[in-house]
Amino acid sequence: MISQREPLLWLQLIAIGAIPIELLLLFLVLAGADLGPIPAFERLLTWAVAVLAPTLVLWQRPADWGSLLLLSRPLKERSESQRQLSGLQQGLIPRLTLLIGSAALLAIFWWIDQSSILARDLSPLQGSSRLITLLTAIPLLALMLWQWHQLTQSLWLLSRSDQALAQAPSLSNDQLKLERLCLGLALLNMPELMPAAANNKSDFKMKEQ
Repeated sequence: MISQREPLLWLQLIAIGAIPIELLLLFLVLAGADLGPIPAFERLLTWAVAVLAPTLVLWQRPADWGSLLLLSRPLKERSESQRQLSGLQQGLIPRLTLLIGSAALLAIFWWIDQSSILARDLSPLQGSSRLITLLTAIPLLALMLWQWHQLTQSLWLLSRSDQALAQAPSLSNDQLKLERLCLGLALLNMPELMPAAANNKSDFKMKEQ
């Protein structure tokens, strides 16, 4: 399938291994201070800033599939099929998975904050104030939301057939800027992956020669 030739979609799958590591780091960060006087309110406020607000933004403007947060694929150099991949992001399933990830992060954050006292001696922020640990947790939660969003979008796009891609709208540069959240320096210009069939044919020809 054409979508499976795009290397950035495969690179987004790195989040499968990165998110568990970031959850462990969040556990250690929150262990650095005792719970505040109203921990439930503190958790809800932290989650609202770190997860809920970005979720609302990503619902309106989904993260561009070609963005790795710090680096991205240049908009002007995208092919027709790459622009159609952006059109496929308008589907309901990627947005529903964003909501699922947002709700899951609240439950996970709540549980981690309750049990983080078990790792107090291992925390890099041991002895810090509750405010410091919560402020440190905010970028970690926001990063995990972004990675979850990109991971689920990539799995969705990689599973789309060539027929679905052909029927998707091709977004212009102006539409991409207005309708997609593309973060990072536009320095990624990776060639498409060769399809397996083409590789097999080339190997066969080499053997014949």
